[in-house]
Amino acid sequence: MKKVDYSTRYLINQEEIPKIWLPTAEMGLGHLRAAEPLKVIADNGLILAGEEGVAGVKEQKQWRSFRRTYERISRLRRLPLVGFFLYSLMEQVLNISPYYPFRDLSRPSLQVNYLMRLIKNGMGEVLAVKLQAEPRPVVTTFYALALALEKLTDLPIYCVICDADLNRVWVSDDPRNSRIKYFVPCSHARQRLRAYGVPDERIFITGLPLPLENIGGPDLAVLRRDLARRLFTLDYDGRFALVHGIEARHYLGEHDKPERPQPPRFTLAIGGAGAQTEIAAGLLRGLKEQIRKDRIHVSLVCGVRPEVRDFFHKLLRKEGMEEFLGERVEIFYTPDYSSYFSGFSRILSATDILWTKPSELSFYCSLGIPMIMAPPLGPHEVYNAQWIQEIGAGLPQQEEKYAGEWLFDWLMEGRLTRMAWNGFLYGRKLGVYKIIEVLRTGTMVREVHPLRR
Repeated sequence: MKKVDYSTRYLINQEEIPKIWLPTAEMGLGHLRAAEPLKVIADNGLILAGEEGVAGVKEQKQWRSFRRTYERISRLRRLPLVGFFLYSLMEQVLNISPYYPFRDLSRPSLQVNYLMRLIKNGMGEVLAVKLQAEPRPVVTTFYALALALEKLTDLPIYCVICDADLNRVWVSDDPRNSRIKYFVPCSHARQRLRAYGVPDERIFITGLPLPLENIGGPDLAVLRRDLARRLFTLDYDGRFALVHGIEARHYLGEHDKPERPQPPRFTLAIGGAGAQTEIAAGLLRGLKEQIRKDRIHVSLVCGVRPEVRDFFHKLLRKEGMEEFLGERVEIFYTPDYSSYFSGFSRILSATDILWTKPSELSFYCSLGIPMIMAPPLGPHEVYNAQWIQEIGAGLPQQEEKYAGEWLFDWLMEGRLTRMAWNGFLYGRKLGVYKIIEVLRTGTMVREVHPLRR
């Protein structure tokens, strides 16, 4: 019997759901995270570039080399003295041109030309043969696969942009005549694609695909329930209810409230490459007394990296905090991506505040979760952080060792409640549904109402 993703229960008109190929690349969690919610319309599940069966021996080695390089780069800042210098060199390679003034940036970059040479030398050939044998639309979250499959197949190609801004390498060497269509998370990314030469008819502002388990269907039933609980937990002095209560009930409906708020849950999403482990450890130490007083609970999300999990177990022992493991401090680790994503959705449902570097998780503020941002890694994260602050959904972190002070200041002042509400109002939540709409009809209806976008 064919296994069906349980999240299909959140789809409507399932007989009309298009079926897609869903290839992506394992470069940290970002591209995988954006693809995971779309597995619901991918009969063959997620296809990882460079895996046996979709790549020859030479290409498998090439992808392994890409992954090792990515992980090494993500840790460069941690090296004493030379780390910042080496990381700055990487930023030059990944550089995104200044947003203003608007200008034509359609000329292929060195990175695009290099990628085209890789494709000419065989990158993607085995995957292309597999996909072409059963024609269906291709939706990918990784630029190299979009460009390769456009060159090597005649299939419809769609590319999901995971950030508020992007490097020129995401777009073909001949952008005006390319057939790749783009799903973008925000209007800033759309404007950048225009500068790169992509015409408007091939750009759709869908929002990032978010987990259906946290959305609850086109009516946002689960999201509205979770947000109502979160607002009640964060609204320490009742100020938000006084000022925005009528508006909140209008959008969220009436929900039963617990007798008293539970301590807020602060989730630290440490990242697939473990690049910001030390910062998360500093935050945990800074919150030690607040945890001891049962004023806050913490979830440490370690991804699929056992060394990150082990680091935090050792840290809790060293800091005398092992007794809090369980309800007050949770360490979440799984050995595989599938378990990670389903477990992370469960944690998000109970999360009241999310700390993360401003990666693709930036767009999870749309779930109504206030974002506290670690220092950005790379120019794309700089733009993600800018986008979060522009819509009022998050703030950069303050010094880690004083987290027990500034975090509770933000709580008492109502900042976190306002950030949660702004993320819900101004972020796009229906990315999966909008992508399905485009695949079915060739277009999509642009919405401004918070419950319809």
